[in-house]
Amino acid sequence: MKFWKIKTALFLNYFVFAILLNSVGTVILQAQNNYGISQGEASILEAFKDLSIALVSFLVSAYIARIGYKTAMLIALGFIAAICLVMPSTSSFMATKLLFAAVGSSFALIKMSVYSTIGLITNSEKEHISLMSFLESFFMVGILTGYFIFSFFVDNNNLQSNSWLKVYYLLGALAAIAFVLLLTTPLDESSVKPAEGSMTTDFVEMFKLLASPLVIVFILCAFFYVLIEQSIMSWLPTFNNQVLLLPLALSIQMASILAGSTALGRFFAGVLLKKLNWLVVLSICLIAAAGLVLVAIPLSSNLSGKPVTGWSDAPLAAFIFPLIGLLLAPIYPAVNSVILSTLPKAKHGMMSGLIIIFSALGGTTGSIITGNIFEKYGGQNAFYFSLIPMTILIVCLFIFKKLQSKHISQ
Repeated sequence: MKFWKIKTALFLNYFVFAILLNSVGTVILQAQNNYGISQGEASILEAFKDLSIALVSFLVSAYIARIGYKTAMLIALGFIAAICLVMPSTSSFMATKLLFAAVGSSFALIKMSVYSTIGLITNSEKEHISLMSFLESFFMVGILTGYFIFSFFVDNNNLQSNSWLKVYYLLGALAAIAFVLLLTTPLDESSVKPAEGSMTTDFVEMFKLLASPLVIVFILCAFFYVLIEQSIMSWLPTFNNQVLLLPLALSIQMASILAGSTALGRFFAGVLLKKLNWLVVLSICLIAAAGLVLVAIPLSSNLSGKPVTGWSDAPLAAFIFPLIGLLLAPIYPAVNSVILSTLPKAKHGMMSGLIIIFSALGGTTGSIITGNIFEKYGGQNAFYFSLIPMTILIVCLFIFKKLQSKHISQ
């Protein structure tokens, strides 16, 4: 299969960072237990992760093609491997904040490079959407795997134990393996190497791209989608533990249903979106997701009161609500792929940077709002909040489709 080795490298890179990035929900729960902080204080971890992603993307996206996609990915993998190997020797909330800042900074380089590389190894919009969907589905497989890896290191009998920090030795080793694989993988970037010119010119070009109505509406789509996704994903372990009253390790494990359903949804999206209109598919998914919120959250109020010891006696809400991932799954890779395949390949690096910046801002906004609603008004109201951005997103998708069609016809 053509490009099989670089595709394998991209999938492994995404797998490693999926575990690291989306461990934030688990670490939020652990931080409350280990460091005695409130839910509102714990929500700041999302900001350290996402704002570092946004800052690095803003500073580097205009120049990513000059740096080189492969070089940028190698820098990120080498840096995060070193950070992970140091992490178990620390034990403080500040060290945890700095970890997520490092993870976010590294992921900015990875995601810009991965998204830009997809344009080099695909030849059509439908092929681009399909590979993007499969790649994002594997990202969710990484998240699902991460829940079980972290839960293995959690000590149910001692909530203040720091044994869970040893997981970073394993994650550092995975990052090192990904580094070696990418180092030995060829990638031809000659078609996107920028012509001679100043870096200031590159930066100006990025702002010109940002001023396009098509790009502005796309950014709103990406922002509100990630706001929804991260508000649910980051707070689901806490919801399971404090609202559904599941044991600590089980709360983390059952959050994997969300990652698993999202992975499955993106896998099927990779097949469906080759044949069906993306707007129709995404609209149906959003409407169904809103319906699931209205059905599943009330179930969390009808608990039996019996102690939960395992998956077999967990409440119905713990199984049903995370299935929202199946419905939300196709949206993000589809809209990202549409905007990238609509633009010239030379602008994919800049556009990828903008995607990352506003996705990060959406994730931070969603997590902080949800954390504060959770603290003041309870977990059920925190997740009902997702209905507002869902409504805004479906409107944005219709406007985005109209502008994209107009752009293509020009």
